Amino acid sequence: MSIFTGSGAAVCTPFSNDGAFNGAAYEKLIEFQIEKGTDAIVSCGTTGEASTLSNDEHIEVVRTAVAAAKGKVPVIAGAGGNNTAGCVAMGQALQKAGVDAIMCVTPYYNKTSQKGLVAHYTKIAASVDIPIMLYNVPSRTGMNLQAKTLYELSKIPNITAIKEASGDFSQIAEMAERCAGAIDLYSGNDDHILPLLALGGKGVVSTVANIAPETVHNIVAKFMDGDLEGSRKLQLDLLPLIRLIFSDVNPMPVKAALNLMGFGAGECRLPLTAIDDGLLDSLKQEMKRYGLI
Repeated sequence: MSIFTGSGAAVCTPFSNDGAFNGAAYEKLIEFQIEKGTDAIVSCGTTGEASTLSNDEHIEVVRTAVAAAKGKVPVIAGAGGNNTAGCVAMGQALQKAGVDAIMCVTPYYNKTSQKGLVAHYTKIAASVDIPIMLYNVPSRTGMNLQAKTLYELSKIPNITAIKEASGDFSQIAEMAERCAGAIDLYSGNDDHILPLLALGGKGVVSTVANIAPETVHNIVAKFMDGDLEGSRKLQLDLLPLIRLIFSDVNPMPVKAALNLMGFGAGECRLPLTAIDDGLLDSLKQEMKRYGLI
């Protein structure tokens, strides 16, 4: 069974003025997501600034997500990294915290080989009893998980899904061909939701869903209901906002957008900074056009 079908919101992690995790603001964000039809909560991914959280903070954030969403929508939590032993320990801690699945990005910096990816994920999968969503995002990691490697990993029972953000549709089509029925595909790019659905995808793990959750949910729902024209219209109309949200390093723009909407997401942790005034002005204009502020 799929972890979810539809829109999984990669929720930002809010910080207070002193830089600490703002649990109350996080609960508010998750409540907003569920109210607007989001199909799953993704905690402590790239958009959730997991790389700047301590292990204790990471687990606290995820526990907050589980408390706010459990029983309403699935909770998927990031547990990836470039240290296999560390990923095993985090995956086990997150399973204990009550998540429905973990998401594991490919190793970065030390990267490894395709053989190493199989060994890395095999070790993680053997350490937990919940589904694993792989995460392929070469633009950030410098590591590409190839279709033939995904096929080998699909033989492991609890590796059930991949968030695919390579943008390489030849590769994505090969993944769909090789792994049909064994691995669920989710778009990792907000501008590629509809094309990936057309190849048999189950949905998206979305950044722009932080601010437009109903629209992202409906792109998938309309496609699944056979309303291809309705899904296409929503996808294309969302593109100007998506371009702005990704015109600087994620999640800097989307956090600024959440703050414009009154969610009190706070600033990003260094080395990420605030967006410049020109982008902020453009973001305000597009959000007004879209009816978000």
